[in-house]
Amino acid sequence: MELSCKSEYALLALLELSTHYNTGEPLQIRQIAAKQNIPDRYLEQLLATLRRAGLVRSQRGAKGGYLLTQEPWKITLFDVVSCIEGIDAQSEQESAPTTTESLVVRGMWREVRQAAEAVLQKYTLQDLAEKRDAKHQMDIMYYI
Repeated sequence: MELSCKSEYALLALLELSTHYNTGEPLQIRQIAAKQNIPDRYLEQLLATLRRAGLVRSQRGAKGGYLLTQEPWKITLFDVVSCIEGIDAQSEQESAPTTTESLVVRGMWREVRQAAEAVLQKYTLQDLAEKRDAKHQMDIMYYI
């Protein structure tokens, strides 16, 4: 299993917003896109999806942009990925298995999906930010 490009970009954008959460200043799409190397138009679509899900809000005006709606430690990676990928909708669309083999395979994939969801529910944007900061600190110390 791999993280889709959509989900990765959404997580990177929200990680950038979480970095600026305490300042209360919104970030513009072009700022996020430049910092995280995400195409502007693609990011615009992702942020619209995240806004509809209530994870971010937009602010109009000269100093407008996007802000997180909650503290970074309250937003799980599962919240983000399920919003972008529609995980809840996927599990409901399964048709009934037609063979014993497909029943066994579906059971295993259900277990894999549950394990992945458990990991995504375990971590928050704050956890990602802390891991990033620790990695930056290790990189700095490595060069000294």
